[in-house]
Amino acid sequence: MPQGQPASVPADGLTTRQRRNRPLVVVHTGEMKGKSTAAFGLALRGWNQGWDIGVFQFVKSAKWKVGEESAFRALGRLHEETGEGGPVEWHKMGEGWSWTRKKGTEEDHAAAALEGWREIARRLDEQRHGLYVLDEFTYPLHWGWVDVDEVVAKLREREGHQHVVITGRYAPQALIDAADLVMETGKVKHPMDAGQKGQKGIEW
Repeated sequence: MPQGQPASVPADGLTTRQRRNRPLVVVHTGEMKGKSTAAFGLALRGWNQGWDIGVFQFVKSAKWKVGEESAFRALGRLHEETGEGGPVEWHKMGEGWSWTRKKGTEEDHAAAALEGWREIARRLDEQRHGLYVLDEFTYPLHWGWVDVDEVVAKLREREGHQHVVITGRYAPQALIDAADLVMETGKVKHPMDAGQKGQKGIEW
């Protein structure tokens, strides 16, 4: 796609402007790090455009201090105080509709993950956000906790101008098929291969 020009133009009856501005489903999958990082970079662009940003983390612990969360919460406060950018909501494990790393059966965790998806589906029906980041949502799909066909159907029928970005390994083929943009990360080298643990500013 040199200089931003598409390889082909479909005969879909849409104008160039309509086609350019249609809402997208984006999937970041693969074995290497960087999937969430890329999604949050996209969310930064959306915030700059004034979009309402909703982040939903499905696996990371509520006790884990994620750098992106602190930054986006600060951007949310900036919007409230000055009107710059867009509003931000950030939801993660232990805050309403995801599961925590504590004692409980797999059925308990599956039920909590499903309720998380149900809340997102309600928000899609309400056209609540301009951009949804469903961080590590592929895992509940991969484990069978949330029905892939239900998710794909809801994404296809969503109305308005709502972008959805889903991250995590093992993205189901049905989700990949339904997505407009799919990125797969692959490892060439990683510090952990040489015995180095994660470090501040790089992993969190």
